[in-house]
Parts: sequence; structure tokens; C-alpha cells
Amino acid sequence: MSKVKEISDTNFQEEISQGVNLIDFNAVWCPPCQMMKPILAHLSENPEFATVGFKSLDVDHSPAIAQQLQIQGIPTFILTKDGKIVDRITGFIPEPALAQRIKQYL
Repeated sequence: MSKVKEISDTNFQEEISQGVNLIDFNAVWCPPCQMMKPILAHLSENPEFATVGFKSLDVDHSPAIAQQLQIQGIPTFILTKDGKIVDRITGFIPEPALAQRIKQYL
């Protein structure tokens, strides 16, 4: 079962304030976003990434944070560590490449 948590503009700061988090900025109408969902679900279930918070934010339902972070295209993945942005990835990314990017911050 996926451990990706849906978040919104209202709880964004609280959700990313501690530890390593991967936030997926997406929309239901975006085909690459939908292609990433099973990859994120698989990574979220991997014991190697047990300490990573996997979050999902729908840009249509929560546009304020996406605008604040200047999200231009989706999917965009932002990696945070203790509330600070440490990496940003835009577009589809294969699972092994995404896993490698996350490992840098563990």
C-alpha cells in the first residue's frame, strides 16, 4: 500500500518542516504525473526510504504553494531536508534515477 500522503497549501510547511521529504507537484489531467504515481508508491514502500516523507500536492487544488515555489511544469518533484529545498526535478524521471537523487540526502 502506497505511503504517499496528499497535502495542500494549508499544511505544506508543517509537512516538510522535518527530515527528508519528496513532494510531487501534479494534476489529474497530466499523463506524465499519472505515470509517476506507481513509481512514487513503489519507492514509498521501499524500506531503504522509510525515513523519507513522500507527499503529493495537486496544483489545481492547491495553487498557492506551486506559485510561491515557481512551479512552471508538472510533474515537478521538490526534495526538502529539514524544511529547506535541496533539489528540484521537473518531468518524468525513471525510478532508478529518482531513487539515486533521494539517496544523496539520506
